[in-house]
Amino acid sequence: MSRLLGLDVGDRRIGVAVADEATGNVRALGIVRRATPPEDAARLGRLASEQGAVELVIGLPLDMDGGEGEQALRTRAWGDEMATRTGLPVAWRDERLTTEAAEAVQPPLRRDRSTGRPTRAAIAARRSRVDQAAAVAILRAELDARVGAHAAGARPGPGEAPGRGMPEGTGTGTGA
Repeated sequence: MSRLLGLDVGDRRIGVAVADEATGNVRALGIVRRATPPEDAARLGRLASEQGAVELVIGLPLDMDGGEGEQALRTRAWGDEMATRTGLPVAWRDERLTTEAAEAVQPPLRRDRSTGRPTRAAIAARRSRVDQAAAVAILRAELDARVGAHAAGARPGPGEAPGRGMPEGTGTGTGA
């Protein structure tokens, strides 16, 4: 069994989590601020090495009808580049509604006493928690799909789960 690094990729931040396939444990690691692809790859490669992760699981922001819109295409291109630059295989996991689910369980924002508005620090902390929680949800879905496929007698390839999660043709990519 191996460790997986889960990524919730946004335009400015990447929520990061790690999972251990043997135990099923998933935990948030933090966020990485987006930079250039070489810088992103260097940071993620270091994190993967520190955590003993051998695979990246990247949330794919599919449209509600299951199609791949512009954001999904950008995420795929970025993920393929991360695979090439880090040398790690990439599994794609449908991430529809993970951010919304993560936002729904967050406590109310702290508000400034004088203005009644949320503070910048409170907003930043909430965004960080949401991004991390979305990365955790992506990894949990990936582990569930792998366990389900294993129980059915067919071990899927990375990121693939027959009948679950990803529409046909969105399986795995190695970036090569």
